[in-house]
Amino acid sequence: MKLGIVGLPNVGKSTLFNAITNAGAGAANYPFCTIEPNIGIVAVPDKRLEKLNEMYKPEKFTPATVEFVDIAGLVKGASKGEGLGNKFLANIREVDAIVHVVRCFDNDNIVHVDGSIDPKRDMETINLELILSDMELVERRIDKTKKMLKADKKYQADLDFLERLKKHLETENLARNMDTSPEELNLLKGMNLLTNKKVIYAANFSEGDFKGDISKNIYFLQVKSMADEENSTVLPICAEVEAEIAEMNEEEKKVFLADIGLAESGLDRLIKACYELLGLISFLTAGETEVRAWTISKGTKAPEAAGKIHTDFERGFIRAEVVSYNDLVSSGSLNSAREKGLLRSEGKDYVMQDGDVVLFRFNV
Repeated sequence: MKLGIVGLPNVGKSTLFNAITNAGAGAANYPFCTIEPNIGIVAVPDKRLEKLNEMYKPEKFTPATVEFVDIAGLVKGASKGEGLGNKFLANIREVDAIVHVVRCFDNDNIVHVDGSIDPKRDMETINLELILSDMELVERRIDKTKKMLKADKKYQADLDFLERLKKHLETENLARNMDTSPEELNLLKGMNLLTNKKVIYAANFSEGDFKGDISKNIYFLQVKSMADEENSTVLPICAEVEAEIAEMNEEEKKVFLADIGLAESGLDRLIKACYELLGLISFLTAGETEVRAWTISKGTKAPEAAGKIHTDFERGFIRAEVVSYNDLVSSGSLNSAREKGLLRSEGKDYVMQDGDVVLFRFNV
């Protein structure tokens, strides 16, 4: 999973990125501190995997990972190249989902690129630049399709859809909110439009506001209202708090989070929200050699899941020996789970479930 962190300059993007990845990206009080995208790989927190690690004491422990990309701050005119915008927009096309950081705090010592704090305006600025960039791509696609239509009338449906999509974007609507047929949806997915990517709005608060009642915060209400209109998710977060957490050991982190009334860090909440947003789950493999988590899409069948481990596993798939994580832990061992009849033999049509502990049988 590759997540792009975007937003206007000085909204806390790089501070948040540093905190959740410990990658040491530059963070300073001026626009375009980030020029090249910084990349950090983060292990997906999974207490199930930690428990299996205790049970098996394997030679190797491999959690699932998330790649965070800190993309430089966008400004008005980015789609036309302002602030090196074209390059930054190209970076966004490469990610699976967008974490759009929105400034929800006042601080006279941190300049705002537009001179004042206005989350609604900031969100509209970024969205408009993404829309304008998509419009250029759609217009090129329309020109190409018109040429193809001269040779083959089957492209008429594609052209009709593209022209409808262009009108949708021209009215400052996001591609992901367009009504489409299943065929049109496949065409839309293949275009890799910026405004068709799933988005989580990370509402970035000051530490003081974050520890208070954010539900009545005027900035947060602006973010939530806009996110609700486009069926997107909002995640309240505080980059300052995440930076503090990043310096703590596990015990200190637990105490600190309890003191501010949270069960999980912002990183944990962000990863969970992104898994849900993208429809992802994890299955687990466990043994003395390795305990590992594998990320797949909801609805993935056993052979395809086996292929995540090795293509030979999918090609020569025979069956999957499956036990749920809870049943394995309550039984104490795989042999005990087998004796209790909790270990199942599943075939090619089995749909994988989150937390399945699996041994794939194959022959090539």
